[in-house]
Amino acid sequence: MSNHRLILLAATVCISLGAACSHGESGWLNDYKRAQQEAKTNNKFLLLDFTGSDWCGWCKKLDKEILSQSQFKDYARENLVLLEVDFPRAKPQNAEVRKQNQELAQQYQVEGFPTIVVLNGDGQKLWQYDGYFPDGLAAFIVQLEKLRKG
Repeated sequence: MSNHRLILLAATVCISLGAACSHGESGWLNDYKRAQQEAKTNNKFLLLDFTGSDWCGWCKKLDKEILSQSQFKDYARENLVLLEVDFPRAKPQNAEVRKQNQELAQQYQVEGFPTIVVLNGDGQKLWQYDGYFPDGLAAFIVQLEKLRKG
């Protein structure tokens, strides 16, 4: 199968399943109930990334500089369940995910992008950061560790 066909097939699968494809293969979910259950079951925090993945410059910068870095992915694999709460302008998104994301944005009073919200396994909000996180990857992980240590 040619690379072009393989890419087209992968894109079709992502669109039809409503998958969170902007974060690549890194384990990002887009189903809140599933993510919350996984966080509770595995005793992990749930990190919600409210983003405009296909149009928001600061969101793309946060993704590139922090969320897509291997050090963050390694940390997340051990400690977090990742949920992309996306508000795309051009990228297709199924109606169920769009509705869920709008409800989550209302619930957490998200007024701009990017916004990071961290919940414990019971759904209690532990931290919210509105806007681009300027202090870098190491400081971001330090902040998450502070939450874990209480």
